Amino acid sequence: MRETRLVSLDIGTSEVRIVVAEVNIDGSLHVVGVGSAQSSGIKQGVIINIEQVAQAISRAVAAAERMVGVGIKELYVGISGEHLALQTNQGVVSVADETREINDTDVERVLQAARVIALPPEREIIELIAKEFVVDGFGGIKDPRGMVGVRLEATVLIITASKTVVHNLMRCVSKAGLNLLGFVFLPLAVGEYCLSNDERHQGVVLVDIGAGKTVISYFEQDKLILHKDIPIGGAYITQDISVGLRAECACAEEIKHKHGVAGVNYAQETNKITVQSIGEKKVRSVTQLDLAKIIEPRVEEIFQLILYTVKEAGLSVEPAAGYVCLGGVMTLPYIVEVANEKLNSVRRAVSRSLSIKDPSYIVGLAMINYLHKSKFPHYLCQKTAPASSGKGGRRGSLFVERMKSWLSEII
Repeated sequence: MRETRLVSLDIGTSEVRIVVAEVNIDGSLHVVGVGSAQSSGIKQGVIINIEQVAQAISRAVAAAERMVGVGIKELYVGISGEHLALQTNQGVVSVADETREINDTDVERVLQAARVIALPPEREIIELIAKEFVVDGFGGIKDPRGMVGVRLEATVLIITASKTVVHNLMRCVSKAGLNLLGFVFLPLAVGEYCLSNDERHQGVVLVDIGAGKTVISYFEQDKLILHKDIPIGGAYITQDISVGLRAECACAEEIKHKHGVAGVNYAQETNKITVQSIGEKKVRSVTQLDLAKIIEPRVEEIFQLILYTVKEAGLSVEPAAGYVCLGGVMTLPYIVEVANEKLNSVRRAVSRSLSIKDPSYIVGLAMINYLHKSKFPHYLCQKTAPASSGKGGRRGSLFVERMKSWLSEII
């Protein structure tokens, strides 16, 4: 059996990131490369310019291809946002084989039966997740294949999304000359990757603080209870620095990364920073303490809004397993210490990859992990968009057939 390649695409407000992994013949997963590019055409997680996003995707893919040494033609895209909705449904079928042994076809039939729901015209299904199977009344089954029975039931989680958002994402990938194999619901994928089973069961808040928005997910009893976006993120800190120091945004971003700390108690007044004012050639000097006085209020506001959002949803602001945070803002030095002044028990999410430790790739790695661990990866609702004539484009993906073959060989 040949190796199977999985490629994830994480489209952020500030950066587009690619993660490439290979599933070896023994079923093990190996991350072989990454790529990134500065993003434009996105505001607070919403696509506002398809051409610019497509160009950013192309640049990130090209960077990954140089690292991996092979062409990338197809990938999965992460998706999140309040336009997404979750609902459960059931499906029931009779086992078709005369021996009554349940096989791939029976599983596919029952999942397709569970997929039949009434939807408004502006929404569509992007993912179907099998939660439990029941064989002749015996439940709690995660994978019924190989079992013997007459009646097969399935309980599924159906994720639906706005057609506008879905089609814009498809268009961006198509314009980049790529095939879109399917979408991955990021809160579940990131939650599985960053949180332990105990954390998801006891109660935990997962917070992804990106450049344009902050995504809050609340897990309890191993279920996603809350999924909420706050339209504020690291770009606001950059904007504050730009205004406060009268510096260009690019300069403010560089200063934030090189000299920024999350709180004034951790800043050094002796640490001098050179700043060039907008429209002027002369430079001036400010201290790290001056910079921290600009950063700290916005950081505190972000965590205060997180607390407020959880409270407004009627959930505990002091979950048993605390808060797990990721995203670009979490790279600020001492931000965990500042967060703990507002929230209960905060820790920073870390990469589990031995080869990719950069925290900015956690979302992409989570997608790869999610796809690899899925018992039924071919039931991701496939969204293969016709590729443009650009380099790497390909029509008519045989994704379902290929993944069925792969699944039968490794399980």
